[in-house]
Amino acid sequence: MTGPLRPVFREGRILAAADLSATVEYARAAAARHARYLHEWGIAEGLALVTADRTDPLTGARRTEVSVSAGTAIDATGREIVVTEPAVLSESEFEEVNGADQPTDEPYPVFLGAVDRDPPGSPGADSCGVSAGGTRVEETYQILFGRLGDELLTAGEQPPGIADAPAVPPARRPVLLGYVRWTDGRFTGVETTARGVAPRYAGVRADTVSARAGALVLRTEPAAREGTPVIVLSGGDPPGLVFGLYRPGGTVAPLMTVAANGNLTIEGSFTGRMPAGSTQVISGTATDGMLLPLPPGITPEQVADGRVVLHILVTPRIPPAATATTLVSPVESGVDDARRVRCRVRLFDPAVPGGTVTEQPGAVDFCVLATASAGPVNGGDGQ
Repeated sequence: MTGPLRPVFREGRILAAADLSATVEYARAAAARHARYLHEWGIAEGLALVTADRTDPLTGARRTEVSVSAGTAIDATGREIVVTEPAVLSESEFEEVNGADQPTDEPYPVFLGAVDRDPPGSPGADSCGVSAGGTRVEETYQILFGRLGDELLTAGEQPPGIADAPAVPPARRPVLLGYVRWTDGRFTGVETTARGVAPRYAGVRADTVSARAGALVLRTEPAAREGTPVIVLSGGDPPGLVFGLYRPGGTVAPLMTVAANGNLTIEGSFTGRMPAGSTQVISGTATDGMLLPLPPGITPEQVADGRVVLHILVTPRIPPAATATTLVSPVESGVDDARRVRCRVRLFDPAVPGGTVTEQPGAVDFCVLATASAGPVNGGDGQ
């Protein structure tokens, strides 16, 4: 098995057309291997399905025009596909593929495939039958309409073999652009996802990603937009890791920060699994009839199914007496199975002639201790 053959030119030898073509093919093959193995194939830029309202010049009826915006994509073979300007989708071509289907609300997939063509004005054979073909090949594209479910055929597309050349049509490796809706012989709208499959976007394969400016930024959109999440790994002064949201102007509002010394700062609350045997505590004051709260991170479902055991202590609070001679004593102080407080206090003033004994709702100081039993508390495998 031989490796890639690189053309070599020497003085005095005849330079054939095949030698020049080999030079081009060598570079194309190297670029394709780079694209297919150091990157993930998919849409690199643009290529969105865009709708526009149009009026039929003959009937005056309103209709929806669907077009593909300009952009580039890399197919699974590493071949670049370039769309230099917006292209309008053909309803007649769609009907050739799917026109016989029964009416449906399901959206149909739209693909982009690579095509080689002779550019306009290319010469043909001369009078002696010798090929006078052009010296250029147009690497262009074709918009392809699929049947329902065809998107599943490309969702798991894998790169070809190491030595394989970029895709040579008609051996197509199409790229999914999105979906169109079709009603009464017309396009009526577009979708980005159907049947669990969305367009795939180009990515990168790397074990090391390094920044030259001293900070590495990871965000969910090409441009910084207010309210979108961002992760910043900084080697500056001070170094650290920040997760936050973009503010207006592109600055970052930190939500979680890891300093160089390992200190973790969180702006919100922290929840997680409780290891077996660990505890969570909450305390406070509650009045008669109140439902005692659970410690942070503990849910009623965890208590109900036995993953968490509760230990509750309540101590009645003696309210201040109305007079110096008033006697105050607790009558009831406890918690029922629903964690509802039951507290009553009795009041009696012996200095008041004919005084009567009265009862009123009371208050308690409480402490709720949650202990994790064997097994995970917040789901998982118990690790």
